[in-house]
This record gives sequence, C-alpha cells and structure tokens, in this order.
Amino acid sequence: MLLALTTGFSLSQAYRTVSAMMATQLQQEFGLSAQQLGVFAAMFHFSFGALQLLMGIGIDLHGVRRTVLAAFPLTIAGSLLSAFAPTYALAVFGQALIGIGCAPAFLVCTVFIARRFPAAQFASVSGLVLGMGGVGLLVTGTPLAWVVETGSWRTGFLVLAAGSVLAWLVIFALVREPAPPRAHAGPAVVPALREAAALLAMPHTAGIVALAAVTYASFIALRGLWLGPLLIERYGFTLLQGGNVALAVSVTSLLGPPVFGRFDAPPRARRRRIVAFSLVLAGLFAWLAVAGAWAAVAIAVATGFLTGFIVWQYADVRTAYPEALTGRAMAVFTMAMFLGVALVQWLTGVVASVARAAQADAYTAVLLAISVLLVLGALGFRLLPQPATVRH
Repeated sequence: MLLALTTGFSLSQAYRTVSAMMATQLQQEFGLSAQQLGVFAAMFHFSFGALQLLMGIGIDLHGVRRTVLAAFPLTIAGSLLSAFAPTYALAVFGQALIGIGCAPAFLVCTVFIARRFPAAQFASVSGLVLGMGGVGLLVTGTPLAWVVETGSWRTGFLVLAAGSVLAWLVIFALVREPAPPRAHAGPAVVPALREAAALLAMPHTAGIVALAAVTYASFIALRGLWLGPLLIERYGFTLLQGGNVALAVSVTSLLGPPVFGRFDAPPRARRRRIVAFSLVLAGLFAWLAVAGAWAAVAIAVATGFLTGFIVWQYADVRTAYPEALTGRAMAVFTMAMFLGVALVQWLTGVVASVARAAQADAYTAVLLAISVLLVLGALGFRLLPQPATVRH
C-alpha cells in the first residue's frame, strides 16, 4: 500500500520540477519576465503548501485513501488546463489546481508511516519513500527535455496528465484501510484548527518552520526552476544537455534520503547535524554562483545528494511534539516547507529581475540569495527555542 501511495508522491515530484525544462519555451510563448516565470513555478508550491493543514484534517476525518483519491483528480484537470491554456493566467491557474490535487501526496505517506511503523524506523522508511518518490524527478530530466524539445511544453503536461490517471488508478485498486468509526471520525474542523494554532504557538515551532521554509526550497528552486536556464543561458548547454544534468541531479537526490535516513541520531546530535549540513548547502550555492561550467555541474549533482539530510528534519518533527500531535505537526511542517518553496521561487524571480535591471548577472544574484536564506534558516533553527527532547 505504501508503494501505491508513493506513485502519487512521485507524480507530485515531477510536477514541482517541470519549470526547469519548460522555462525557455514558456518565456518565449507568453513573453514572460523572470519574475513572471517565478510566479508560474511558485503557484504549484503555494497551493500545495496552503492546503496541507486542511488535507491533514481530511486524513483525520476520512482516512488516507479517501483523501488522496478525492484530491488527485484536480491534478489531472490542472495538467490538462495547463496543456491547452491559451494565456499565461490560465497556465498559472492550472498550476494552482495541480498543487491542490497533489497536496496530500506526501502527507499521506508520512502519516501512513507514522501509524504503521515504529518511531525508531521513521527516518529510514521516510528516506526510502523520499528516494522512491524521487523517480518523478527523473521524469523531468532527460525524458521531459526530449518531449519538450521534440514536441512542446504542452506535450509535457499531456504526458504527466496520463501518468496522473495511472497513479490514481493504482491507489484506487491497491490502497485499503479501515473506515474511520462514525462516532469517532476524528476531530471536527474548528477544534482541529485550534489544535494546529496551539502547535504553531509552541516556542520551538518557530525554529523548525524557519529552516523548513528554506532547505527543500533551495533544492527545488535550483532543480525545478533555475538549473535549466542557468545551464542554457550562462554556459551554452542545449536543452537536452541541460536535461541530462537535471537527470544526474535527480538520480543523486534519490540516493541521498535513504543514505541519510540510515545515519539518524538522537535528537540533540541530529539537530547539530541538521545545522551543519544546512551551512554546507549554503556554501555550495555560494560556490555555484561563481563556478565554471563543469564545476557548476558537479556542484548541482552534489547538491542533489546532500539535500537528503532533509529526512532528518522529518525525524526531528516526529520527536519534537507529543504523539497525539504527530499528524498535525507533519502537516504544519510540510505546509511550511512548500510555502517556503513558493516564497523562494517568487523571491528569486524578483531578485533575477532586479539584477537584470541593474545589468548584473541574474544567476549570481539568485544563487547568492538562496545561500543567504539557508544561513538565516540555520541560525533560526539553532538560536530559537529548542524542543523539550533537546533541552532535556
């Protein structure tokens, strides 16, 4: 059943990284600025992140299977709308629908793992799921680059829509779970929202959210938006060559989570490692800002593997809150992570536009901005109040 749920997560991974291979054609067809391209890429993540809490409540009330089967058809509809959109505005609306439809895709996996596996196995199993779900990133590397180059960006969305239909059918056929008892179907919406607000008010939540908003966002901003344009415009790569690099980055991103998941540590040591790897990641982005062509390829590939440490952030959330709040805490963490992706993609679009207006190198400005955001997130995670599991 977990493998079936992972098919939906894999499609969501593909959708969140399509912009890197479609960016050039999108800009040419609709005459987009860098800021508008950033909005297009960010809309998926904004709608995805904004719906996390409601999807978490839906899982509590109706279960994993019903929630994902009810939401995922919006992904299919949004992909078809994007494929046939005559205007930029409708293409952005299509991204919003896709984000809403994909919103429960990874959350159902984490809740399933939290409910079906011992706490000690959470990091390792989550790492495996993150790795398997990363197959969607492979699709948006060389394969999608070939589809876009031989057809168009619209053809890419049609292919993904067909894949989404298959994923929905797999989940429908293979995922089974007991129906929630009618008398105790779960918390009502208003009390559930109050519980979430209380969770956000806990002092240690601020540091968790600060780092959650920038770690995964840094990788997706690179892999999902700026990598293709960077390689094509700065280094003269073809679209297919850029797709090959994106494929290599995706492969290493598959390997990272399972490896890091096997080296989990007690809460205090885990937090030290999270800060250290966040700063290393910031250093790689700063280096990428000034690197030559082949060094840039090597750094991008290394970044794909290194972001596997994010699985430790999930394990940190798992131990930072009481057992009864695990599902809600996961929803809040995932919401912060993907709203952070939307914010970083929008912000880097603004940075690129400002840099170009000032006749500065847009990619240097974007990559340095991401590096600074990572440093700030790591400082917040380290200096803001710590969970009781760390303090004691």
